[in-house]
Amino acid sequence: MTTVLITDDQPMQRFGFRMLVESQDDMTVVGEASNGAEAVRLVSQLHPDVVLMDIRMPGLDGIEATRRIVAAGDRTRVLILTTFDLDEYAYDGLRAGASGFLVKDAYPEELLAGIRAVATGDAVVAPSLTRRLLDAFAHHLPTGDPTETPVADQRIATLTEREKEILTVIGQGWTNTEIATRLHLAESTVKTHVSRILAKTGARDRVQAVILAYDTKLVRPA
Repeated sequence: MTTVLITDDQPMQRFGFRMLVESQDDMTVVGEASNGAEAVRLVSQLHPDVVLMDIRMPGLDGIEATRRIVAAGDRTRVLILTTFDLDEYAYDGLRAGASGFLVKDAYPEELLAGIRAVATGDAVVAPSLTRRLLDAFAHHLPTGDPTETPVADQRIATLTEREKEILTVIGQGWTNTEIATRLHLAESTVKTHVSRILAKTGARDRVQAVILAYDTKLVRPA
């Protein structure tokens, strides 16, 4: 059973999310929070699998709440929910340690799939969602001279050339199937490479690997 904490300062939003989550046999809502400070407190008490985290809230916002939850080392994972055309802070939320990003008006099945993905800790956010995020928020990502070489970073220093290549295309939003097809590899081999990349870099999931690819300039906004 996946346990979920809903964080949003709008009671009707929380109610809608609760109804959706509790309509599923494999999910249950263990609590609700109306601001970031309350979310941090409830996570420490309830240890939910997933927090649905709004960004814009009074007092402690969702970004700082996410940062504190992740820093506490709890097993809880954070799924950012935001207003697609309003919140330029979604990327900051991912940098703070969130494991995913969805817009509030996502289709119900997309939200439920996102919760399940985050809860598994495996393929935390579908690469297609990663690609949408990068397309939408590219102008907020680090920029630089296209001819500039990747930043020397200890997190990628131990990667092989093949692993760097795969991290680069992960940053471009390629799925495992696309990587296997385009690089002429078995999909099982790609999965092994991805697992090794996450282990070597300390990235918690695929989304954090995307951020790393941008931070180290392996990938740049189009």
